[in-house]
Amino acid sequence: MRQTLLWFLEEDLQVPARSIEGTLHWKRPRYASIQNILTNPTYAGAYVFGRTEHGSRYENGLTRKVSRRRSRAEWLSLIPDHHAGYIAWQRFEQIQEMIASNCRGCTRPGAAKRGAALLAGILRCRRCGRKLMVSYSGGAHRFLRYACVRGHLDNGESKCISFGGIPVDERVGREVLRVVQPTAIESAVQAAQDVARQHDEVLAALGRDLEAARYAAQRAQKQYDATDPDNRLVADELEHRWNTALQRVRDLELRIEQQCGSRELSPAGTIEAFADLADDLEAIWNKPSSGARLKKRIVRTLIHEVVADIDAEASEVVLVIHWQGGLHTELRVPRRRRGTAASTNPDIIAAVRILARVSTDRVIAGLLNRNGLKTGRGNRWTQERITSLRTYHEIPNHCPETKKREGWMTLTEAASFLGLSSRTVRLAVERGDLPGEHPLSDGPWVFRHGDLTSHRAHQLVERIQGRNKHPAVPTTGQQSLGFSST
Repeated sequence: MRQTLLWFLEEDLQVPARSIEGTLHWKRPRYASIQNILTNPTYAGAYVFGRTEHGSRYENGLTRKVSRRRSRAEWLSLIPDHHAGYIAWQRFEQIQEMIASNCRGCTRPGAAKRGAALLAGILRCRRCGRKLMVSYSGGAHRFLRYACVRGHLDNGESKCISFGGIPVDERVGREVLRVVQPTAIESAVQAAQDVARQHDEVLAALGRDLEAARYAAQRAQKQYDATDPDNRLVADELEHRWNTALQRVRDLELRIEQQCGSRELSPAGTIEAFADLADDLEAIWNKPSSGARLKKRIVRTLIHEVVADIDAEASEVVLVIHWQGGLHTELRVPRRRRGTAASTNPDIIAAVRILARVSTDRVIAGLLNRNGLKTGRGNRWTQERITSLRTYHEIPNHCPETKKREGWMTLTEAASFLGLSSRTVRLAVERGDLPGEHPLSDGPWVFRHGDLTSHRAHQLVERIQGRNKHPAVPTTGQQSLGFSST
């Protein structure tokens, strides 16, 4: 009902209403008016009597009249197809079912809410039958977790199950894509036709508004023509009403022209236009700009509910998907153990192990940040985080004495030790002539003293120095290329 109200407000459409005096006028819709239209059986051509029950009660020694809405089973009379309705009775029943399903309850998932949890509202515990709740954590609520804690919160019972939501949502999302992809083109064509139909509905509503506005303008003109010219007060008021009615007619004519123009710019989709959609559907689903609420609506259209349980021996989350058509699918998702959900990349750990030989924790943190590497939780590296990482993985701390004793060198130190330039040493390592480690693309090289004193390293130095016996050096007889300033 709220989405219907927002659609009317977005399209700037008005609804008819009657004033206290009984006159008909058009006004901006409200939620109460939209709710009354959608839930009133008269709208669907049915006659109803006894929807409201009136009674009395005593309060503080006084009698007060009370009223309440009866349920449908308590109505005194219901006659479908009593008169011509705006919609069919079957369509009215579908709308009531849709409204009921959008309300949250024990047996209903409710409308799709905000949040990244794809299965919020349709995930049920296999052990106790209650719905699982969602909790978010981390920066920007990037991490989510499903937990069956309703019994614990309401009755103090023990908690049933809980598991991380990201791998579960990804697995169910892949299953939804597998089911939807064969009919992706037909769904896209249907969606394009629905858009065109909405344009037509807006155009039809504007046409009805224009007809009513023209009738009001003609009536105002007749009233103005019938007035006495000598009665200037009445004539001025009727002229003002006529001008207002004509202005509304003009505004509606302009809106109809704009609506027709936008209808021509968005032609209806065809199968040929969506030929490549089946291949791009997964990319569209995984695109960051794709809204979570749209994905939830797609999931709720296809899935009735998902029953979840945990297989402790296999360390898996067992999901049973109940599709809307009555079929069932069982999925098993590996359950992440505690402490592994946000683990650091093993390549980063290996790089820290190498860099700790020649650099301090503060320098290592700067190198990792310069290379765009993040922690397991997506944070920037700091000296404290490098220290914690080394302690957990038992990586020795950088010590100048240990570095000197074990013979670790950087590229500059290795070049100075060999008597070569840094570029020559780096090219030799890249060719495989000299051993060396380079854990980061934008970071230092690490060499061992023993590798630089080997027979292979001595041959490399002799070969390079032998090619440079006659280096080019400046002489006193060398002429300058500078231009004369005189």
